Formats: sequence, structure tokens, C-alpha cells
Amino acid sequence: MLKIHFLGTGTSQGVPIIGSTHPVCLSDNPKDKRLRVSVLIQWGSTNLVIDCGPDFRQQMLRSKCTHLDGIFFTHEHSDHTAGLDDIRPFFFRQGDIPVFGSKRVLENLNLRFGYIFSSENKYPGAPSVKQNEISTHKSFSFEGKSIIPVEVYHNTLSVMGFRIDNFCYLTDLKTIAEKEKQKLKGLDVLVLSALRIEQHPNHLNLEEALEIIEKIQPKTAYLTHISHLMGFHDKVSKSLPSNVFLAYDNLTVTSS
Repeated sequence: MLKIHFLGTGTSQGVPIIGSTHPVCLSDNPKDKRLRVSVLIQWGSTNLVIDCGPDFRQQMLRSKCTHLDGIFFTHEHSDHTAGLDDIRPFFFRQGDIPVFGSKRVLENLNLRFGYIFSSENKYPGAPSVKQNEISTHKSFSFEGKSIIPVEVYHNTLSVMGFRIDNFCYLTDLKTIAEKEKQKLKGLDVLVLSALRIEQHPNHLNLEEALEIIEKIQPKTAYLTHISHLMGFHDKVSKSLPSNVFLAYDNLTVTSS
């Protein structure tokens, strides 16, 4: 059994947006307040995080996570990677933290976080990682689980999703090839990004996300990477099919 804890469900600016007077940004409903998108997946004693954006420290404190077995990166954009320095408390207790990503993503992180990835002239307070290059074309093992990478496209940028057992996490996508959809049969839980109501060149909007869910037919689906332009959580939730839900920060669900 997998336990999925939604650490953040917001888009790149988070919700509320700094300085915005949009009604959703002014909402008092906690479900309308969204940190940058990330999930904590737990089974047995394993803690796995997918993406660590700029809210990572706050998310780890809020989740009461005390050890970290690995980080999977979907892609290199800052809202998914900018919190990497905040692995330091885990590193000080555990040693090098395993990170997993495509060759392109790891090269990008090496450039941006050279003080973490380089072993030369290491600053004593800097964390270190164990790099694991993965590909969308090959499954791999992690802590007793077979991980199936799923390739999606964020406009023209290849982004990696992950299937673990009957759970799959797909964020920051606009398109997914038919051959990749074949990896998504028989899902218990699908997490899928849906940015807003209106069309967007890089992201699924609500209508497009619902169309994919209808084709894949998971038992349940949760929408994430949500902007203020999606609307109020409670109002949008009432319009969704019975097996589709808007995720929100701190929501916990399970999957077989």
C-alpha cells in the first residue's frame, strides 16, 4: 500500500500570487492556498519525494518527514528543483541523498547546484547527493519497488512521470503519446496536472485533463499544479466527475 501526501498542489507562482487581488488569491479557504507542486510517497519505512521546489523546507516541516530515501525529478524548472539546498538536514543525519533524473535534468542541476554535485573543494556545510541517471525508456528499482517512467511533453520539453504499483504521477504536461498511455492501464490512482479553465500552450487545462482521465479510466484521479485561474476549490470540485478530485495541500490518499 502506498501513502501519497500532497506537499504542494500549486503552479509555479504558488497561490496566492504575491501582490494579487484576484478573488481566489484572497480566499480564506485553506484549500485555495497552494505551495509549489510536490508529493511525498511512503511505503513501509520508505520516504520518497517527487520534486523539491522552493517551498521544500516548509513542506518537510509541515509533513513531519524525518528521513528521506530519495528524490525523483520530473524536470529541471525552478518550481520543481529550487529547494534542493534544503536537503541539508537530511544529509547531515543520513549522508548523501539519492537523486534520480534524466541526463538532461542532472546536467542542469550540476550547473545550478555545483557546490552540491561537485566533490572538489567541498564546502563543509554543503550537502551531497548520489546521482542516478534514469530514462523514460527503462524501468528501474527503488526500495523494493519497480518504477516505470512515463514520458510526457511540457510543450516541447520532455518531462518524466512515474508509475509505482497502481499509482502514477504526471505533472507539467500538455501532451502524452499513445504508447506512453499504454503504461497507465489499471491505475488505482492517477495524479495529473490541470492548470486552469482556459487553454494554455504548455499545460493541460481542465477540459484536456478530464479527457485524458476519461481515456485512461483510473479508479480515482486527483488534479494538481493548479493556478488561481482554475477558480475556487469548492466551486470547481462540485463540477467534476464523481471519481475526479481537486488535490489540495496536505491531502493524503492511498493506492494499492
